[in-house]
Amino acid sequence: MEGIDMVMLDATAAGCLSVWLEQKGLADDRGLAVLAECEQRLNRVIPGLDAHGREYYQRLLDMTVLVLETNHP
Repeated sequence: MEGIDMVMLDATAAGCLSVWLEQKGLADDRGLAVLAECEQRLNRVIPGLDAHGREYYQRLLDMTVLVLETNHP
């Protein structure tokens, strides 16, 4: 994945997480669908990153998974 794609993935996931926090833990179906796509993309790209990138994007993935689990019993 190219640098610009990683930045967009980061911005998209972080934006959804920020909205979730602002909404006090509530998310709409569209936001959850976007986060689910981010989760899939993060799972695909993390193994190919350097140590610093893996650490950063793994944290983003961890937060993404927590929000998805919280909103899907």
